[in-house]
Amino acid sequence: MRKLVYYIGMTLDGFIAGPDGETDFFPVTQDVLDHITEHYPETLPTHIRGPLGADVPNRTFDTGVMGLATYEPALRAGITNPYAHLRQYLVSTTTPHSPDPDVTLISADVAEAVRRLKAEDGGDIYLIGGARLAGSLLPEIDTLIVKLYPVVAGQGIPLFTTGFTPTHLTLRDTTTLSGGTLVLTYDRKTE
Repeated sequence: MRKLVYYIGMTLDGFIAGPDGETDFFPVTQDVLDHITEHYPETLPTHIRGPLGADVPNRTFDTGVMGLATYEPALRAGITNPYAHLRQYLVSTTTPHSPDPDVTLISADVAEAVRRLKAEDGGDIYLIGGARLAGSLLPEIDTLIVKLYPVVAGQGIPLFTTGFTPTHLTLRDTTTLSGGTLVLTYDRKTE
């Protein structure tokens, strides 16, 4: 069975973006780009893979699921198919139809839709973001991979937006990059 993997960058104080969704303050250094290219190149949007030297075959994921707030910056840039190298799903209850024929709209029962995707054959499923979607899918997340950047934001969008839902995870791997970023891999704790 495929896994739903939430792969995300985060500040030391728990934010995945600034208050207005900004991410340009994250120190994406060469060591971070090298790590992404080696392990998770498919997490980079299609239009920047080539310029970053990461236009290589997918290694882990063949499907991506994202919320509307994560998708909107691409739309503002005129990109309707930001992860053309993945099967893409857009989760939105307010969008009447998908802006692109290669992006499938999920407008109801996202957890059930993700369970169906997980039951299919193929690579793992990349939970692209954001915090509300991750919060609603917390029971379905099998693996959490956090790029913990050495920066404090002070405020912003948290890793998860959900009610009080203690969820225990098991640390599987820690990788320290030369610039100080930690890559922490957690799996859902099984009893």
